[in-house]
Amino acid sequence: MSGTRYRPRLADGELAPLPWPVALYRKLNHISWPLEVGVAGWTKHLESFVLIVGFLIFCEHNEVDFHYLIVNRNDIDNFLTGMPTYLILVEMQIRCFQLAWHKNRFRSLLQRFYKDIYVQKDSEPQLFAHIQSQMLATRLNSIVYLLALFNFLLVPFQNIIYHRREMLYKQVYPFDNTQLRYLIPLIGLNFWVGVIVTSMLFGELNVLGEMMMHLNARYVQLGQDLRRSAQRLLGEANHLEMAASYRRELTRILRRNGALHEFGEQIEQEFSFRIFVMFAFSAGLLCALCFKAYTNPLGNVVYIVWFLAKFMELLSLGTLGSILYKTTDDLALMYYTANWEQVVHQSNNRQENLRLMKLVTLAIQLNSRPFFITGLKYFRVSLTAVLKIIQGAFSYFTFLNSMR
Repeated sequence: MSGTRYRPRLADGELAPLPWPVALYRKLNHISWPLEVGVAGWTKHLESFVLIVGFLIFCEHNEVDFHYLIVNRNDIDNFLTGMPTYLILVEMQIRCFQLAWHKNRFRSLLQRFYKDIYVQKDSEPQLFAHIQSQMLATRLNSIVYLLALFNFLLVPFQNIIYHRREMLYKQVYPFDNTQLRYLIPLIGLNFWVGVIVTSMLFGELNVLGEMMMHLNARYVQLGQDLRRSAQRLLGEANHLEMAASYRRELTRILRRNGALHEFGEQIEQEFSFRIFVMFAFSAGLLCALCFKAYTNPLGNVVYIVWFLAKFMELLSLGTLGSILYKTTDDLALMYYTANWEQVVHQSNNRQENLRLMKLVTLAIQLNSRPFFITGLKYFRVSLTAVLKIIQGAFSYFTFLNSMR
């Protein structure tokens, strides 16, 4: 069904160039990625059937993972061995299927992003290059998550080499799952769940990061365009029409500003719940991963890689959130320092000068409050919030380590 998956297009109708993590996300995660517009009815029915089966598979994994925790509840080392996979499974089940329920809304957001917000390389090469440099951390994080998945996928080969019959994750089944007729399909389901979970982890981070940084670039462009207009008008030195021309240009800039704010609110509506879920599970997950990595580093390489991936995910998302927050926090100052006073000084039209100053005052007031992405309005996505989560995770780790 990969051919029926939605492929974003630019404003001119050309296919949008997807970063490799987003392209992988589109290819691998049929649970979360939307269908093309206008697909056949049978495709939609098949999609619904796949989602139901996928949800049941997640529920089955949820039960056997939780059963492992119950069996090992008195052994803290074994208990924390299974805790990370259980926590990430529950988190991804909530996030994946919440997104699956709102696929059409997600597709509409992608459509608007690539039509109105996306900064194209050909038209703005320097700005595009700057965005790519800001996204390097998320690209690296995608590689580390793939390495963590690769470590889990080595289990079947280790089973063959060491004559074992273990699952990819720590699970306890209510029947003898070591029989080959059960083992092979169950490992196949383990593999499928791992691909869905991993692709969701790095895929959504990159989609959200792309939207935030391209939106950030559009905010930066507002100030650049306004200053260029002021310099052009000052150079023309048409003292009678200068203020009126600047006011019209400022009006266009404010309309663009309002459209950017509206798109930001759409991002907030789409991602806010899933960001809240991610942050809610992060402290416990980091704590368990850190404990396993610390207590037996040589025997728990997969947990070390996974810890690094989660740590990088939070830091990169917090950094991108802080960048967007700072840019929008400076918008009021941007309008105040956009050379309007030079225009007023050189203009001979007092009435237009008065109108311009009123409009500048309105622009500053409208942008007095910065825009930021939140987790259900409980916290804003920033480095400050991420550092608090990391601090909490290490506090839990210290407590658990003292109980050994």
